[in-house]
Amino acid sequence: MLSQINPKLPMRNKSMTRDFYLNKLGFVEFGSADYDGYLMVQKDNIQIHFFEFKELNPLENYGQVYIRTENIKEWYQFVKSKNLNSDTLEIKPWKQIEFSILDPDNNLLTFGESLI
Repeated sequence: MLSQINPKLPMRNKSMTRDFYLNKLGFVEFGSADYDGYLMVQKDNIQIHFFEFKELNPLENYGQVYIRTENIKEWYQFVKSKNLNSDTLEIKPWKQIEFSILDPDNNLLTFGESLI
């Protein structure tokens, strides 16, 4: 039985990625070990893992994660209050309300809440 998924995304610089997720998005670092070239962050019930890829060209990075939330409007306001670039909160034809942001390595984070 499958129980959860923890996406792994590329990062060029661990300290830059850590700063973005912890200080901008309010995640916490997961685990007590500081692994060289690897980072795990958590917020509420989700984890995102990052592996070091120093040669990554952000303009050629297509890493993407879809994160479901139960408080999309509140989360959107929080992201806007941090002056993070996001698209607008939008109702999609698939009955989700969503918005997206890019992290420092151009990984796309899309947040969505069901309207059903």
